[in-house]
Amino acid sequence: MDTIMHYFKSVDWDILIVSGFRVLIILLGGWLIMKVIQRLLSRLEQRLHEKDAQAGEPPTESAKRVETIVRLIRQATFIVLWLTVLLVLLKELGFEVGPILASAGIVGVAVGFGAQNLVRDIISGFFIILENQIRVGDVAIINGTGGLVENIKFRTTVLRDLGGVVHVFPNGTITTLSNMTNEWSAYVFDIGVAYKENTDAVIAVMTEVGEALSNDAVFGPFMLGAPEIFGVDKLDNSAVVIKGRIRTKPIRQWQVGREYLRRVKQAFDERGIEIPFPHQTLYFGEASRPIEVELLEKLRGGKGEDV
Repeated sequence: MDTIMHYFKSVDWDILIVSGFRVLIILLGGWLIMKVIQRLLSRLEQRLHEKDAQAGEPPTESAKRVETIVRLIRQATFIVLWLTVLLVLLKELGFEVGPILASAGIVGVAVGFGAQNLVRDIISGFFIILENQIRVGDVAIINGTGGLVENIKFRTTVLRDLGGVVHVFPNGTITTLSNMTNEWSAYVFDIGVAYKENTDAVIAVMTEVGEALSNDAVFGPFMLGAPEIFGVDKLDNSAVVIKGRIRTKPIRQWQVGREYLRRVKQAFDERGIEIPFPHQTLYFGEASRPIEVELLEKLRGGKGEDV
């Protein structure tokens, strides 16, 4: 009992009370800063939702992307905040924080060398999500591989191609990214007709088909206006090529484009417009005649003998 009383008498209560008060102030300050950060993040989340709504992004995709961004910022900010508060508390309690910081720096460098690819992937994924470069459900070409975006994480992006093959790309290795369904899509077509055809008449038929398609009850709602016929694009070996484009809602370009080509083919058949294909004639040496001519003569000769 005397030892305990001696211990309590040896304690400098003034210093202890002042230190305890400082610790309480530090903790209270960290809590207030955390509340301010939460309020700012809530405003940021609201601003991002409003921006996505003005851009016409679906609410489900917007909520998913914004939630991911805000969660990452919140976690990173809180880690930095409470690490700082911990170091200030240790210093206030009389601990030397210099060796701790030096040790943490060495460990950080070692971990950084070992996990630099992971950090690169996470940072790249953060900017992919933040800048809304692609979303789940988009059709994109990543590093030359095209497919439907099935999942976007901070470390990887997952595509599924037309054959059903799943491709997983670490975000840090993505060097080229082409989004084919961002806001609107387009189906670009090249239609060849015979040289004998009147190109103005052909373009008029194609325009007529496009207007009928845009007024269609099924395909019209997918289209953003009538097809654009750019005109004669190339004089090919066996055809005059006419180029055009159909602007559609995202990921509807192939559905609309196939229907347009089907109707163009029917309209050309009805009006007798020829879609040419390459013809070849074979010769065997300079002295030989075409095979078709020889076969025709033999056929005629055979019929004459029968007669």
